[in-house]
Amino acid sequence: MFLTVEGVEGAGKSTFIGLLEAELVKRGISFLRTREPGGCALGRQIRPLLLDAAQKVDARAELFLFLADRAQHVADTIRPALARGEWVICDRYADSTIAYQGYGRGMDVELLQSLNDCATGGLWPDITFLLDLPAEEGLSRALARNGREGLTQSEGRFEAEALAFHQRIREGFLIRAARWPERFRVLDASQSPEDVAAQAERHLQPYF
Repeated sequence: MFLTVEGVEGAGKSTFIGLLEAELVKRGISFLRTREPGGCALGRQIRPLLLDAAQKVDARAELFLFLADRAQHVADTIRPALARGEWVICDRYADSTIAYQGYGRGMDVELLQSLNDCATGGLWPDITFLLDLPAEEGLSRALARNGREGLTQSEGRFEAEALAFHQRIREGFLIRAARWPERFRVLDASQSPEDVAAQAERHLQPYF
């Protein structure tokens, strides 16, 4: 089972994944938690180039860095775990690139779909949980979190973008969820973390 978790900045993905992990442990399900960018050795070198607020990265260079990270991540981490029979929970995946670089930056969405098909070898998630939240609320949460954890510089490049950019990203995620309803599960991320996790667990009941 390949699960991905998507959403605007500050939607609560890390907390959500932690609660989901606890449920899988309770049920005795073997799983791997990973993330993008940075879920493999190459990705850990790429991540600072993409997220450091001091980096000035051309939009096309940004795209190809994400695609390079994803291609290696799938080869080194995701496919081997799935082959071992483990569940994989990935914090961001190809839908993020299409939402951020496509709807956010204005790149051709269908081209990005094809490029991600190429980068992943056609591997798309079984279920994508979209933690939906108004962009202004998510951005406020993310900026506060980065301030608390000292990440404003090292991981704050996308949070530094204008609110309109984040609003386009949210819209892009929702458009994708409507296009692939068999894969996406849209969760109301304005609720408590426990309530959001409970929504997800109901969706996963047939697979437990």
